[in-house]
Amino acid sequence: MHFHSLEVRQVALTLLRSGVKNAEVARRLSVPLGTIGYWKHLDRAKRGECPGRGGSRDCPRCHDAPLDRAAYSYLLGLYLGDGHISKYSGHRTYSLMITLDDHWPGIQNEAEAALRTVFPARSTCRVRVKGAHNVKVYSKHLPCLFPQHGPGRKHERLIALEAWQQEIVDGHPWEFVRGLIHSDGCRITNWTVRNGKRYEYPRYWFTNVSDDIRRLFTDTLDRLGVAWRNCTRHGKPYNVSIARKASVALMDLHVGPKH
Repeated sequence: MHFHSLEVRQVALTLLRSGVKNAEVARRLSVPLGTIGYWKHLDRAKRGECPGRGGSRDCPRCHDAPLDRAAYSYLLGLYLGDGHISKYSGHRTYSLMITLDDHWPGIQNEAEAALRTVFPARSTCRVRVKGAHNVKVYSKHLPCLFPQHGPGRKHERLIALEAWQQEIVDGHPWEFVRGLIHSDGCRITNWTVRNGKRYEYPRYWFTNVSDDIRRLFTDTLDRLGVAWRNCTRHGKPYNVSIARKASVALMDLHVGPKH
């Protein structure tokens, strides 16, 4: 058996933590790919970023398994809006639950399809609750793919994307916006009266208590050229409005009403 020095291992971990793929690290350092994967897994487990060794090898973060980036970007938006990751006492497996209103069965179907695409080796299910369904998937690797998971409510802790997540969102921004709207947004029709005549116009709303999540939403809108403004209701600036005609047209093209 060939033993590698601590210096080689540290160089490998430094490269891995910077985002270099396992295969490229193995090539640069002339270390077997399996050894690189083993070091990466141990390092993530030590830092609390991975569930540890063993089990399936279907995690894109731990094992370089394929990841459908468009589906992940949409799912990330859903998770930041209405998603919750939990781990029951005594269980090793985490569950991701996205609560979606029964008024929009099409969104429930899209959410479950995205879960199946991102977690092709996992089963999904729906659990009926009052007026909604919880769309769920179970995996030990959920904290790897959603590092925003943590104790407490999302608006009570920092929510920031890691570099690899931002790269995915930059590549699939409309999917991310669509996931956020499908979870915490809507398309409505406003009206006003001018000179005795009623005028109607469409508007998109996004409402989230987390300043960080609203900022992720509006930063993505900025990159897409969608005009928006903050709206305060009941003294709380939790709402983002998209009302300009050209911007609503863009949203209609890529997002559309809930269904």
